[in-house]
Amino acid sequence: MKYIISTLGCKVNQYETQAMESFLLERGFERAAEGEIAELVIVNTCAVTAESGRKSRQTIRRLRDENPGALLAVCGCWSQLEPGAAEALGADVVFGAADRRGLIDAVEASLADGRRRTEIDEPFKRRELERLPAGAVDHRTRAMLKIQDGCVNFCSYCIIPYTRGRLRSLPPDAAAEETRALAARGFREIVLTGIEVASYGVDLPGRPGLADVVETVAANAGDMRIRLGSLEPTVITEDFCRRLKATGKLCRHFHLSLQSGCDRTLKAMNRKYDTAAFYEKTELLREFFPGCALTGDVIAGFPGETEADHKETLAFLEKIAFAGMHVFPYSRRPGTPADKLPDQLARAVKERRAHEAQAVCLKTRRAYLDACVGQTLPVLFESEDDGRCTGHSDSYMPVSVPGSGLRGRLRNVVIESVEGDGLRGILVEVP
Repeated sequence: MKYIISTLGCKVNQYETQAMESFLLERGFERAAEGEIAELVIVNTCAVTAESGRKSRQTIRRLRDENPGALLAVCGCWSQLEPGAAEALGADVVFGAADRRGLIDAVEASLADGRRRTEIDEPFKRRELERLPAGAVDHRTRAMLKIQDGCVNFCSYCIIPYTRGRLRSLPPDAAAEETRALAARGFREIVLTGIEVASYGVDLPGRPGLADVVETVAANAGDMRIRLGSLEPTVITEDFCRRLKATGKLCRHFHLSLQSGCDRTLKAMNRKYDTAAFYEKTELLREFFPGCALTGDVIAGFPGETEADHKETLAFLEKIAFAGMHVFPYSRRPGTPADKLPDQLARAVKERRAHEAQAVCLKTRRAYLDACVGQTLPVLFESEDDGRCTGHSDSYMPVSVPGSGLRGRLRNVVIESVEGDGLRGILVEVP
């Protein structure tokens, strides 16, 4: 039986999708080829913004219409919040943001008896992290390992605590076991991901922290390098940096959740830091990991944000000099405190401010790329096309070189020039 899975949202959703694909393949399902009509459609949805919910509904409708007669299963954060809406769109199986094995069991049961099934749990009653197979279905060179789920930060704009529930962490011995298995399968890079990885371990005996699990993973990683998922800046301390540097395996790329460069707006967002603290964290990272790439997220046009607040954010983005940035116009999310705030801004204002923030980030990214020219960077190659091989440096910059047969290999590259949004170079000859 042929299937299609569509994934919206974050890397955790991507991780959970590859786990579901693993379950499907184990049970004899086959992935539909491009353009082929499937008998099973699964949509893994996102609800981080109202726009994410709209895109989730749009994807469900499109795949339902393109695959008439297919069993339609919907899961993820959006269906956790709105299971009735998923049913109204024709979903035969509706789950939320948990129990991926249970979802596949329900799919098989519905295929057998034709009954519709909806199973939505209570997120804050989840006590343990759901163990899912790590890796990548497509035999990629980079594997993901989910070490944490849940969030209790309750930022005023965010619905995710209400879909993902309380903090749950992967025990260190389980992380070590999964890491050894990935190394044995030949992966060359492992990405540690989660909903809020900075809070790793608060639910475990002894309360190990993120640095502890990174050290555990590094000790079992073989020749894999380690990349961290998105970080709350509060986790970054001198001890944290020193310990991660000592592993010798950490990639020099740190994605930090900023959201605004204005202290007044950060307070309204219920963030746990101000701009001075954030800047201090970036300086620590640059001290311990010279040449590291810092990337982040910014929400433009938060309720009550004045033009002066916006200008503060633009100036702060210039000061940090991010190597990349995800910029989002603020999107109202029913059920969050921010949705009820006064002084909601017009769409045109939010989009203009997002465009201006993105322009700053494009400039600082170009400056970072320019600074890479002449450097020798370690590149993990992932693809080959038309006589060129492409991969990512340890700082997560795209790099291409002339050649072939490099997929899955980690090689040093001398960077010769900037090309578009990436870099071009030549391989360092191996003696």
